[in-house]
Amino acid sequence: MRQFLKPLLEKSIEPANAFPCGMTNPLAVEAVIKLLRPHATEKGLIRLGPLGDGGYLVPDDLDGISACFSPGVSNISGFEKDCAQRGMQVYLADRSVDGPAEEHSLFSFTKRYLGALTNDDFMTMDSWVDATAHNDSSDLLLQIDIEGYEYEVFLSMTDALLRRFRIIVAEFHYLDQFWNRPFFAIAEKAFRKILQTHKCVHIHPNNCCGQISKRGLVIPRVMEFTFYRTDRLLADGYQTQFPHPLDSDNTNNPSISLPSCWYQYVT
Repeated sequence: MRQFLKPLLEKSIEPANAFPCGMTNPLAVEAVIKLLRPHATEKGLIRLGPLGDGGYLVPDDLDGISACFSPGVSNISGFEKDCAQRGMQVYLADRSVDGPAEEHSLFSFTKRYLGALTNDDFMTMDSWVDATAHNDSSDLLLQIDIEGYEYEVFLSMTDALLRRFRIIVAEFHYLDQFWNRPFFAIAEKAFRKILQTHKCVHIHPNNCCGQISKRGLVIPRVMEFTFYRTDRLLADGYQTQFPHPLDSDNTNNPSISLPSCWYQYVT
């Protein structure tokens, strides 16, 4: 029966430019959410950047980080400026703009997108770092907000470079598509790759795009994750306070608190 129903379904939804796909097993979705449960950190979290969009929470462990890499340039550069004021060289990249929102002597801009290959418009994370003066073994910071390309960037990054990022702040998009089985297969691998060397220490839902509730799991469509390299994480236990006092809404839309399924698990 299935072999007859699928062609009919494909034909019925074709005018909407849609295509049917399988739904992810809820247990698989729940397993990844549980892996991303934010850990406590003895260093505490501080905010870099402004209130609202463009500001992020990171562990208060920035001494010795030589450079910040920040692909995805918006009309706000407050996070990058705060990094520069702490002495980091800041590398920014985006093909869609001609430069950062403000200038700083420690800013270096590249007019290319970040992705899984290198050509006239794109570059990989590894090729970008290799082209800078920070292609050594020093610790780095990554802040990435590139509208969905983050999955391929992490999957194409070498393990050696991933380990150099003491702190990673990443905005992940289309998280409601966890229920789309082909998408989940890619997203799960990206998260699991990061978690080989880092632990999640903070999650902040971006209130730009709402959330989806299915099978007892609530998933905001866009969220900001902070990862901290495991060798720097000395505290036991998990974060229990959401939102964090330093969190701030990204837009004027209704606030979204981190749903409890992302941090309340019986151990």
